Parts: sequence; C-alpha cells; structure tokens
Amino acid sequence: MLRPLGHRVGVRPVGLWRLTSDTAIGLTAGVLLGRVGEVVRPYLIAVQTGLPFSSQAAAWLLERMLDLLAVLFLCGYALVRLPQYPLMAGGYSLAVAGAICLVLLLAFRDPAKRAQRRILSAVTFLPQHQQDRVARMLEAFSQGVECTRHARSLALLLGYTVVEWGIIVGGTSALFRAFQATRRFGLTDVLVVMAFMTMGSMVQLPGFGGGVQVACIIALTRIYGVPLETATGIAILLWIVGSFAIVPVGLACAFHEGLNWSKLKLLSTKQILEDTEV
Repeated sequence: MLRPLGHRVGVRPVGLWRLTSDTAIGLTAGVLLGRVGEVVRPYLIAVQTGLPFSSQAAAWLLERMLDLLAVLFLCGYALVRLPQYPLMAGGYSLAVAGAICLVLLLAFRDPAKRAQRRILSAVTFLPQHQQDRVARMLEAFSQGVECTRHARSLALLLGYTVVEWGIIVGGTSALFRAFQATRRFGLTDVLVVMAFMTMGSMVQLPGFGGGVQVACIIALTRIYGVPLETATGIAILLWIVGSFAIVPVGLACAFHEGLNWSKLKLLSTKQILEDTEV
C-alpha cells in the first residue's frame, strides 16, 4: 500500500520491521482499548512515513474492504452449501454487501475521480464547511486506494489477502480438531461457523468478544448440536487465539518503542478528537 506513494515529496521510506512493529502495536491497542485503539496503527505509520493520517486511515479502510470480500467469498460459499437450513438469505445479503464494496473500490480507482465529483455534487445541500470535510475525506480515501491503480500492487494485495485468510481458516480448522465434539468438521463446517462469527462481529455487545462469541455458540449448538458448555469453551478459545495472540508481541514492540498503556490511550483519544475537529 505504501510503495506507490514513495515517489511523493516528503514521504520517508520505512523498513518492513518498523511496519511490522507498528502493526503489532496497533493491533494490540485495538484489543486492549477496543474500537478507539484502531487509530493507533494508521497514526504510527503516518508518523513514520510523513504521510497524512487521513491517507493511512483510508489504507486501513481498504484493508478492511479486502478482508470483507474474502469473508464474503468464503462464508457465502459455506452458507449456500447448507440447503437444510434457511441460510441462503444471509449468504445473499453478504453478497450484496460485497458487491457494494467492490463497486466502491473499482470506482475510486478511476484517475479522473468521477466518483468523487458525483458524490460532491450530491452533497451540495450541506453547509460549505461540511462539503469541504467530505471533499477531504474523499481525497484521503482516494489516496488510500491509489495503490490499486497499479496492477502489480493490486495483485500483491489480493495474493496477501488469500494467504492471510488461508492461515485464518487453517488455524480455525486446527482448533476445531482439538475438541472431540468438532473433530470431524470439514472445510464447509469451519466456514459456516466463521460466517456466523463474522456476522456476530457486526453486533456490539458488552463484554470481551461480544457478538462474536454469541454467534459462534449459536452456530455450534443450533446447527451442529454441540453441547452448550463445549460450544462456549470453543467460542472463548477462538476469540483468544484470534485476538489476544498478538498482545505479547505488541506489548514487546511498544516497550521497545518507549510506548506504554497511558501513551497509547492518550494517542488514541487525541487522534480521534483531532479527526473529529477536522
């Protein structure tokens, strides 16, 4: 994502180790601080490269869109493979969301910026300062997806996304095999549970994990007849492996960079307030 921006004046080159460190710190902040901590990673990368924070926030959004497309492909396939359950409507809903993301991604790849101009023409009823804010947000998002205009960078992004989700699916499958109740789960069964967990992540519930754990438990108990106690243990372990595995690495990197809990929390709050004011 950063390579196509390297030719810009003022952009500083950043090594892979530093990007890995900033990513681990940012992911750890997201786990420990919740949604507010998600701004840490783009902020740290923006500081290291000299790019505006808005451009890295847009790159983060592009990453989420690629992940969403991967989830829709995998989980949509799984849902339609279960004809005995009325899950096809959910699969189609995911497909529609994926189509919208794909259309937005392709539209903002246009160097002529026709999509931006159309959106700006549609918000002319807003006050001028709000129109200016929308224009800045659209420009930042356009910078974030600039790397997709290069065929090689787009191919690498898609390739890394496939590798990433292959590891996630493989890790989830291995965890299911550790339990007697889910040892015989095939690829489709794993993807079905992941589909429920993905939809559960969209629901904000109190407590760690929230909707992800609840959706996982529902899928295991209602579809596969797994006992509630076992399903709860699997859901908690899936959440711990998927979320907290990065925490020791992130804390070590933060300690190496001289960052602590208070600094990360202050950094997150400060950046959100600055972004809100803009």
